[in-house]
Amino acid sequence: MESKLKIAWLQADLVWENPAANRKKFEERLQTLDNDCDLIVLPETFTTGFPVDPKGFAEGEEGDTLRWMREMAGLKQAVITGSLLLETGSGFSNSLIWMRPDGSFERYDKRHVFSMGGEHKRIKPGRSQLIVELNGWKVRPMICYDLRFPVWSKNRLSVNGEFEYDLGIFVANWPAVRSYPWKQLLIARAIENMAWMLGVNRVGYDGPGNFYSGNSMLVDHKGQISVAADEGKEQMFTQTLSLQQLRDFRQKFNVGLDWDEFDIKL
Repeated sequence: MESKLKIAWLQADLVWENPAANRKKFEERLQTLDNDCDLIVLPETFTTGFPVDPKGFAEGEEGDTLRWMREMAGLKQAVITGSLLLETGSGFSNSLIWMRPDGSFERYDKRHVFSMGGEHKRIKPGRSQLIVELNGWKVRPMICYDLRFPVWSKNRLSVNGEFEYDLGIFVANWPAVRSYPWKQLLIARAIENMAWMLGVNRVGYDGPGNFYSGNSMLVDHKGQISVAADEGKEQMFTQTLSLQQLRDFRQKFNVGLDWDEFDIKL
């Protein structure tokens, strides 16, 4: 049987520094979604907005938001992912949670913290990548500023010729003033990695007055835009992807055979 992956993603305005209100808002939106999706993707720091002082809003892994994600994943029988501020034994992190319907989860800590916005003063950068499997797909979730760093998001071939990942995801709070590079980089990441790319961004204004136009996009392995959100509008999308089509393309035009080998020093 062919491996299909049905994804839903939400381009939403976020209530500034109000986790309870944001959870309620997303819950209401998810209630309108049919229970036939495999994966639901929310924006970066979807409970608070960005940047936020983590001291007042960071949660633990047993906090309200992870409990909410566990409940929603079970209710919708789908993986739910998005990032939030977490408090760990060594400080604070901007962490993406990959919550499964059975309540188990994986975590990716944002590697590239945004020093120009002061994130590096509050948030400890992650030191490991994450690849998860879903319906036969290998998925690589990342966060916002990671998009600007092609080495970090670079796909690889294993010794048996398998690609390391098939779908890359970037959850974001990416301001409208830099929307052009957001769109171009998503396309570039798709082409250079021979993988689907999904960028899920927020809309509206944050507390400091920055405007976010969204421009959430799903881009195929050829760099063609499959779905593009309207600027500045709250929207929810669903799309079903075919793994066989991706494999067929890779077999016919396998640029991966000529990729450079490299190591990342952390």
